[in-house]
Amino acid sequence: MRRAITVLATGPQTLIQDLGRPGSAHLGVPPSGALDGPALRLANRLAGNPEHLAGIEALLGGLRIRAESSCTVAVTGPAVPVTVDGRAVGSHAPVHLRPGAELEIGAPATGLRCYLGISGGVEVPAELGSRATDTLSGIGPEPLRPGDVLPLGNPAGPPTGADELAPVRAPDRLTVPVLLGPRADWFDDPGAQLAGGEWTVSPQSNRVGVRLVGLPLRRAARYAETELPSEGVVTGAVQVPAGGRPVIFLADHPTTGGYPVIGVVRPDALPALGQARPGTAILFRPAGQYSDS
Repeated sequence: MRRAITVLATGPQTLIQDLGRPGSAHLGVPPSGALDGPALRLANRLAGNPEHLAGIEALLGGLRIRAESSCTVAVTGPAVPVTVDGRAVGSHAPVHLRPGAELEIGAPATGLRCYLGISGGVEVPAELGSRATDTLSGIGPEPLRPGDVLPLGNPAGPPTGADELAPVRAPDRLTVPVLLGPRADWFDDPGAQLAGGEWTVSPQSNRVGVRLVGLPLRRAARYAETELPSEGVVTGAVQVPAGGRPVIFLADHPTTGGYPVIGVVRPDALPALGQARPGTAILFRPAGQYSDS
């Protein structure tokens, strides 16, 4: 029998993700991919895979699978209970599954998304060079459901990468470095407004973007009644809709937008935002000027 796993149960949202399909914005396609890229990379290394292979992203746990063939697996992201046939095995370490063994991921105490790496990677058909599920455009595999059988590739090598990304507790407050621009001039003293405010993550947040609740950002008087023609936006863009409450675009964001972008979050801060639960406090720290060159 070909190497495979069977999905027995899923949580609120369980998706196949790899490192995404960057470079397709001209086609109107977001980059997509794992929101916590370092966690997926580690899961792959622990399972003996190259970092770019597809694994599973599980929102708030709830994933249960059965191995249909012998394989090595690893669960990363926030600390989370992991069991094999009812026996606790822990996360952030390679675990061998015999044929017929069942692995279950519980709910993390903090953070949102756990990652399951499986030796050989999940080998569903690729679209535009990636196996990532794009929740905005619908490109890539459908969200996983009980009964789905996922083919696996051939193992590439022994597990590596232990001790490089230990489980951490997702913080209740995040300080987020942001580069001002490209439309910071649309706002009164944009650096001071961002540095002096505090927002919380809205329950309406998703893989498209982190919606923030808090004091609205004020436009400059000369732009108060002005509409912005739609223009390209990037991952990490802090877009400010008419109501003034910012949205931080994540991996499944639209490739164009008609609201001004006051700044762009640095890429190294995006994985933590992908783990930020509703109610998490967000503080912006201006860290220079944005340049798209």
